[in-house]
Amino acid sequence: SLEVTHPVDGFVRPTGLFRPPGAYAMAARRHMHEYGTTEEQLAEIAVATREWASMNPKAAQQEPITVDDVLDSRRISEPFNLLDCCLVSDGGGAVVLVSEEKAAELGVPEIAVAGVASTSTHRQDISEMPDMTTTGAAVTGPKAFEQAGITHDDVDVAQIYDSFTYTALVTLEDLGFCEKGAGGEFVAGGTTAPGGELPMNTQGGGLSYCHPGHFGVFVLIEAARQLRGDYTGERQVD
Repeated sequence: SLEVTHPVDGFVRPTGLFRPPGAYAMAARRHMHEYGTTEEQLAEIAVATREWASMNPKAAQQEPITVDDVLDSRRISEPFNLLDCCLVSDGGGAVVLVSEEKAAELGVPEIAVAGVASTSTHRQDISEMPDMTTTGAAVTGPKAFEQAGITHDDVDVAQIYDSFTYTALVTLEDLGFCEKGAGGEFVAGGTTAPGGELPMNTQGGGLSYCHPGHFGVFVLIEAARQLRGDYTGERQVD
């Protein structure tokens, strides 16, 4: 017998859905159905992220890949292949928040947190969202942009959670970097790669750098490092 305490227990586990890849795959398939997104477009995200990882000596995966490499990698859960999925690794990170006065006392570069917003759309898996093609970023993005007093044209670099290629794609849409449903076209041609219009996950992301269960702290760390100008060469975004 199965005690049903949540929709995941009542509808997902009994069907044998492979989680989390299966849940994200189901959401990605819905996006494909509604907007015509393709596996090749999803693969573009993995390729661009690996380009960034190739510049990071701490990245777990640094070997350059192509769209064909992604499409030819082992199928995990349709439409995802192995290279559409984040790593499973050890790791850890931290950020230190201090007052402006303390930062001045320490003599460290000041990286300001200009806008913050949060919301919750589901308990566990993306497949539980009311609409599997719209994330909470559609709510929090406008709030954070407004609080920060910036527009999308002001953003030089983005650090976006990429548990799967689809996660990054749908979040880019919901944050307003492109129209809803146009994410596939937006990422095509190296938009998020080095030299692209919107450099994204410049440390290699969860897809190629590391993914120790949770990845959120690493997007904050990389954002701070980029804003401080810690890097040299192509990895440093202007």
